Amino acid sequence: MTKGITAEDLQHRCYPVVRGESVLIHADSGGCGLIASQRARQLGAFIIGTVSSDKKVALARSPDCDYPIVYGCNDVVARAKEITGGAGVSVVYAAVGHNTFMISLDCLARRGHPVNFGQAPGPVRPIHLSELTDRDSLYVTRPTLFSYIAAREELLGAAAALFGVIRRGTVKIEIDQTYPLAETARTHSDLEARKTTGSTLLIP
Repeated sequence: MTKGITAEDLQHRCYPVVRGESVLIHADSGGCGLIASQRARQLGAFIIGTVSSDKKVALARSPDCDYPIVYGCNDVVARAKEITGGAGVSVVYAAVGHNTFMISLDCLARRGHPVNFGQAPGPVRPIHLSELTDRDSLYVTRPTLFSYIAAREELLGAAAALFGVIRRGTVKIEIDQTYPLAETARTHSDLEARKTTGSTLLIP
């Protein structure tokens, strides 16, 4: 539910996706990334997604990603610019922290929006505001889910929208691995090592 509502709020309230726009979603084969791709597709966006291995390309592509890019094997900025004909993307949704932040800035079009909502490998380093000016007047935001569902009606609205698309089958929740609760430490290690895809469940 947290992943789904996060995707809902990011794409409808934080930076509302407009039909025909190009968007970049980091960690596209993860739990939140897969949901975000499906929601962006419904909104009519053209989707570029980054993944950590060739193995995850098919998973990212299968729901709705138009162009998966593998970290490390590709120059993400050059590839994103190539795909968009040199223009760059309108928005980057990044659940990853310092590893991708500067890459995100360089992938953006004029007056683009980097939306950084996670920091799994560590927080984003401080930057000078001139770095946003130098990249054609970017608008950067660092949202937290709870500021978007602070009011009861906001939470109910986001939850209703999420479960509505799940019931209609237009968003499918991928549960790709389960772990015994006793192996919580291994679960965290696998998440950190990017060995997981989709959503992960701990089973008591």
